[in-house]
Amino acid sequence: MSNASQEALAGAEIVTGAARHLSLLPDLTAQTRPWPVPFVDGIEQLLALRGRTVVVLASGDPFWYGAGSILAQHLDTDEWQAFPSPSVVSLAAAYLGWPLEKTAVFGLHAAPLSRLRPALQPGVNLLVLLRDGPAASNLATYLVQQGFGASCLWIMESLGGPRERVRITTAQSLDFDDISHPVCAAMALAGDGLALPLSSGLADSFFDHDGQITKRPMRAVTLSSLAPLAGQHLWDIGAGSGAIGIEWMLAHPSNQTTAIEPNPTRAARIRRNAVALGTDLLNLVESTGLDFLNRLPQPTPPNAVFIGGGLSEQLLQRLWTILPKGTRLVANSVTLETDSLLAQWQRDVGGDLMRFDIANSTPLGAKRGWKAAFPVTQWSVLK
Repeated sequence: MSNASQEALAGAEIVTGAARHLSLLPDLTAQTRPWPVPFVDGIEQLLALRGRTVVVLASGDPFWYGAGSILAQHLDTDEWQAFPSPSVVSLAAAYLGWPLEKTAVFGLHAAPLSRLRPALQPGVNLLVLLRDGPAASNLATYLVQQGFGASCLWIMESLGGPRERVRITTAQSLDFDDISHPVCAAMALAGDGLALPLSSGLADSFFDHDGQITKRPMRAVTLSSLAPLAGQHLWDIGAGSGAIGIEWMLAHPSNQTTAIEPNPTRAARIRRNAVALGTDLLNLVESTGLDFLNRLPQPTPPNAVFIGGGLSEQLLQRLWTILPKGTRLVANSVTLETDSLLAQWQRDVGGDLMRFDIANSTPLGAKRGWKAAFPVTQWSVLK
């Protein structure tokens, strides 16, 4: 503990934190209060103590997967001061000799293990912060299910404290039944699991679908036209399987998607696909595109819009009314009627109009021939 931290504790009226933190304190004159579970329940209690000298204990660096950034949102800048120590991530990297700038870190205390899915690639090192011992066992099971059971797994408990313990095994061999919170799991990934490519246009087999999916070649072209940037938000109208919106989110961890799909069966399928591929934060709205737009009193505009289904004159008119300048709009069409509609809009407001004819080789008697898919017309425009 730093000198500044010790001085803060000595001058505190109230000290609050997890029970395990309070148990490590020396004798203090301050009142101690355990922080409740879940964490959010303690925020209101903390704010009620405004005007008093309060110390909140947190593990390591409170601004690295810690409580600091959450509490700072509720307090004025002159109301708080932070005294960071080495984070559990720094301690883990120092133990393993791993460069942090090349190691992906995940905080999964309250998030599904499927958030790891995009990062599961042989030869990659990961650090994962977990809620408790059962979560560590669930992590090993998840790695085995994804084909990465051979991964080397370090179970690291209470790093930096008197109860520190580190044990090494593999995901498929983990049999520890006494793993204690707090837990950091380190993984050197190995196995024959199917990794998600980093390029746009994942194989269709990654998605559960009923045929209502933008196929891989067109999906790659469409995502190129949508041109996702970090932190941007996509409206995926007529989302079908959710493939476009999911790949938009896979392009960068901070990207967001609102998927609009009126068919409840397909909407449920979108949710399953999003969770399976690590994009469970996708926002799903069961609605037609037009109804979605009409019931938004003050819509927060997206950075890009893709229309994969439900294309109509009314939908385009409504979008063009509410979208701000700089929004990218991409629409795909496979019918003569919607082709004509896109041609008219391209003539009136500009943009690029392209037609894609894709064919796949198929058996033709003893030889092979080409089987053409429906041609796709794509209109892309920057308003």
